[in-house]
Amino acid sequence: MTKSDLDAQPHAMLTAAGLYRTKSRAAILGVLLRTATPLTQDQITVTLGRKHLDKVTVYRTLSSLLEAGLLHKAYLDKRAWHFELAGNCTNRQCHPHFTCTNCGGTHCLTDMSVPMLKSPHKGFIISRQQVRLEGLCPACA
Repeated sequence: MTKSDLDAQPHAMLTAAGLYRTKSRAAILGVLLRTATPLTQDQITVTLGRKHLDKVTVYRTLSSLLEAGLLHKAYLDKRAWHFELAGNCTNRQCHPHFTCTNCGGTHCLTDMSVPMLKSPHKGFIISRQQVRLEGLCPACA
């Protein structure tokens, strides 16, 4: 994929979702399109650089992209949500993630699936399933 394709893709995604094509929305989608791992709000802000967007704008933009279904919260780690594009997941199930306990790197396991669980306990209703695996990545093993 060329740089111009990556630059055009956020605008196409926003148009398809019925959202205004703002610079902040396109910039955040661009960051997430260019990374293979979920990112925290702070990581997104740092990647964009201070000259682009402040933390409040990033927060509000992430909220609007979540509401539109373009992003989802992949998992919570150390009290910070990690965000990624929603294209590899459904409303009820996210693809598994693997986090290395040595280097801290997280990898999306989009080629794996885990069957949707049913609660064996009466009264519990599972509305969304997220699986996060931990261990050593190939570089640390």
